[in-house]
Amino acid sequence: MTLQYALLNDTSWQSLGDWQASDTPFMSFAFWQALIDSGAIGEKAGWLPLYILIHRAEADDDTAIQHSLSSVETTLKVQQPVAVMPVFIKGHHQGEFVFDHAWAQAYAQYGLDYYPRLVTSAPYTPITGQRLWLAEGEILDADIIKTAIAGVDDIAQQVDASGWHGLFVTPEMASITNASLPTDIDIKIALNNQVKGVAAKPIEMPILERQGCQFLWQNKHLSQNDEMFADFEAFLSILKAKKRKTIRAERRKVAEQGIMCQRKRGDEITESDWKIFYHCYVMTYAIRGQQPYLTMDFFRALAQTMSEHLMLAQALDGNGEIIASSLFLYDTPDNKTATLYGRYWGALGEYDSLHFELCYYQGIEFAIEQGLQYFDPGTQGEHKLIRGFIPTTTHSLHRIYDARFVPAISDFCAKDRLHMAQYRQQAFEALPFNIDNMPTFDSSH
Repeated sequence: MTLQYALLNDTSWQSLGDWQASDTPFMSFAFWQALIDSGAIGEKAGWLPLYILIHRAEADDDTAIQHSLSSVETTLKVQQPVAVMPVFIKGHHQGEFVFDHAWAQAYAQYGLDYYPRLVTSAPYTPITGQRLWLAEGEILDADIIKTAIAGVDDIAQQVDASGWHGLFVTPEMASITNASLPTDIDIKIALNNQVKGVAAKPIEMPILERQGCQFLWQNKHLSQNDEMFADFEAFLSILKAKKRKTIRAERRKVAEQGIMCQRKRGDEITESDWKIFYHCYVMTYAIRGQQPYLTMDFFRALAQTMSEHLMLAQALDGNGEIIASSLFLYDTPDNKTATLYGRYWGALGEYDSLHFELCYYQGIEFAIEQGLQYFDPGTQGEHKLIRGFIPTTTHSLHRIYDARFVPAISDFCAKDRLHMAQYRQQAFEALPFNIDNMPTFDSSH
């Protein structure tokens, strides 16, 4: 049986079969529905969604489903849904965290339009995770990837997109894609052959890979056979003495300002808590003269449909008034890679060391209490490094459709990967752990 695809513009495909649970809360159907219902994704937001439905059909059956950008019709039948990959048509770069502004500028210098562009990601979320929903019993493989990319190419041709960008994909997806489709190395070989006059096939548009660096806390006591920490002090015990002293001093500064912190989970978070949290969240953008991406309706939807994945850390002043909030999402602890995700923060004023307390130390304490394996605090920041967050590799995939720009962008990606590998090694060498708990550096992770 062969794989086919259809291009759909709504989520009616969800009813066509049984789907595996997503690997992070940010690819759950509930999270995406909250984005849709609140207007965070859609034409007005500049995140116009399409869905590539991949399904199995007999080789001679070309009538199972129509390839189009229209909604699924009730008369169409899908034999064995396999996977779905979201693709957004975008005219901007907002909410992505993997920046290609320089590529857009290069297009503009030649009088060409870089927009629209296609993006596959969890919107507004710089978290590594699966970028396809898989049907029960399916495993991501080269055939699925190739069919998904064929769907991407179809969309690009229909809307005249400059390229496709798969952001914060898993190492597995990056590896399968690189092994099954032309890469930047292939394009260089092809171009060299052309220069040498060697007969060659027409150059296919490659998949280019970029790599980045984020910081991930691990609930591991390496000197005790990878046992999880019993409490925050157990975590501090694996750090060098100077770093332990710094963290304790930061936490003490928060207490000396008369600030107390508390955590609430799921249904414990009240409507009043949500209102104050959103006020804090808006302030994060207001100080930069910006509007927030997400609305109060979005967070209310999460509270109604995903409460078991929510933790809210709050800072209260001496009068018991909430002055700062930090919202986290987390996996169920029975997941072998269960992770806490630090996502949305804000404060109503400036307070010494409060950001570190509410966004990092409260998260670490919660991860230890709940038995979570990891804590992903979000993108950017060497300040995470010195607090025990280990540098890890992120992956993004890029397909550029104008062959004139492919060599230069391919070269950029290759140099960028080398630079990021060097950066990760330097960051690793600055980790604050004592020698018994220093993890082994792996250039591929």
